[in-house]
Amino acid sequence: MRDDITILRFEVIDLRFPTSDTLDGSDAMHPDPDYSAAYVRIVTDHPTLEGRGFTFTIGRGTDLCVAAIKLLEPLVAGRTLRALRRDMREFWRTLTSDSQLRWVGPEKGVVHLATAAVVNGIWDILAKEAGLPLWKYLCSLSPEEIVAAIDFRYITDALTEAEALEMLHAQSAEKLARMRAIEGRGYPAYTTSCGWLGYSDDKIRALCRESIADGFNHFKVKVGADLDDDVRRLRIVREEIGPSRKLMIDANQRWDVEQAISWTRALASFDLWWIEEPTSPDDVLGHAAIARAVAPIGVATGEQCQNRVIFKQLLQAKAIEFCQIDACRLGGVNEVLAVLLLARKFGVRVCPHAGGVGLCELVNHLVHFEYCCVTGSEEGRVCEFVDHLHEHFEAPCIVRGGRYQSPTMPGYSSDIKDASLRAFSYPNGSAWQARKANREGVHV
Repeated sequence: MRDDITILRFEVIDLRFPTSDTLDGSDAMHPDPDYSAAYVRIVTDHPTLEGRGFTFTIGRGTDLCVAAIKLLEPLVAGRTLRALRRDMREFWRTLTSDSQLRWVGPEKGVVHLATAAVVNGIWDILAKEAGLPLWKYLCSLSPEEIVAAIDFRYITDALTEAEALEMLHAQSAEKLARMRAIEGRGYPAYTTSCGWLGYSDDKIRALCRESIADGFNHFKVKVGADLDDDVRRLRIVREEIGPSRKLMIDANQRWDVEQAISWTRALASFDLWWIEEPTSPDDVLGHAAIARAVAPIGVATGEQCQNRVIFKQLLQAKAIEFCQIDACRLGGVNEVLAVLLLARKFGVRVCPHAGGVGLCELVNHLVHFEYCCVTGSEEGRVCEFVDHLHEHFEAPCIVRGGRYQSPTMPGYSSDIKDASLRAFSYPNGSAWQARKANREGVHV
C-alpha cells in the first residue's frame, strides 16, 4: 500500500430511516424518532480506499450536521495518511480548535457531532489500510501511540499522560491472550428492544421472551412519561425476565433532580440495576445528588455528554456508577480513548450507549479494545444492543447468545450499503419519494 495516499474530498449524505412508523426508539423525550445519520465518504486518491464515518441523529437537524461536516472538509482535504498516522492528536485539535469554528463550538453541539463523523471516518481508513478491524488496529498500537492520539487538554487535573501510559503498559502483557479470548466468546450485551415507550403490552411480553431465548440477561426499559404506566410496564418486564436477570430504566433526561429521585424511588421495588439519564446531561452536581439519594441503584449517563470534560467532572464528583460513552456524540475515537482511560482511573464501569443507526456496529470495536488494552475485565460491564437497521450495513454487528461477536472485516464497520444510501437519502431517496407519493395519493 502506498504511504502517500492523500485525502481528496468529502461526499456527505443526509440519511434518514422512518422508524417513527413503528415507534422504534420511542421514549419519554423522543416519542417519534426517525433514526438518521449524517454520513460522510472520505474519498482518497487511491482507487479502492475510502473512509466512511457518520454521526447519529433522530430526524430533523441531520441537515445541520451535514452542513457542519462540509465546513470541516477544508481542514482535512490534502492530508496524507502518513501525516495523519504520525500525529493524530494534532489532527484532532485541528478540527476542534479552528480559530473561527471555535465560536460555534468548541467541542460541543453540531460541530462536535460533525467532528465525530469525520474522525471516525479517518480511523476507518487507517484500519482498512492496515487490513484490520478497528479494534485490532487499536490493539496493534503501542501505549505510546494510543496516548499520542489523545488530547489531554482540560483533563490533566484528573488524568495525565504519564498515568495513561502506566495503565496501558500494565495491561500489555495479557493483551494478546485477551484478544484470543474475546474472539472466542464475544462481549456481553444488554437489550433495549423490548423497552420502547410506545410498545403494547403484548409486544413487550413477546420481545422479552424472544430476548431471553436469544441469551440476554440484562434488560432496559424507557420510563418517565407516566408513573402508573411505568409501574405497569416494569411489572410486565420483571414478570417475564424473572428475579435473577438485571433490569435497568432510562428516563432520557425527562426529570428535574428532585423528580428523578422521587420517581426512581417509586420504581425501586422492581430491583433496578441503574437509572439512566435521570436529568440534564450537563448537570454534573444534579447527577451526584441523584446518585447519593437513590443508591444502591446506580446512575448511568453519557450518551449525550458532549465531551471528555463533562465526563471528567461526572467521575470526579462520583456522580455515575456506569459510564455510557457514545461513539458519535464524543468527538470520535480520539476522545473516546480519553474517556475510557478516565473511567479506568476512577474505577467506573463503561457500559456504552448504542442502537440508532450504526452505533452498535461502532461500539462493538470500542468495548473489544477496552477489554483487551484498558481493563481486562467484563465484570459488571455490558454494551447496549438494539436490533434495528443492521441490515443496511456491509459488516453488521452479530450478537449471539447475548454477546457481541468480534468484528472481522477491516475498518470501523461503518460502510452502509450503496442501495440503502440511494433509498434513504433525504429527501430525494427512493424510499422517501415513495412515501411522499403515497401521502399525496391519499389526499387526492
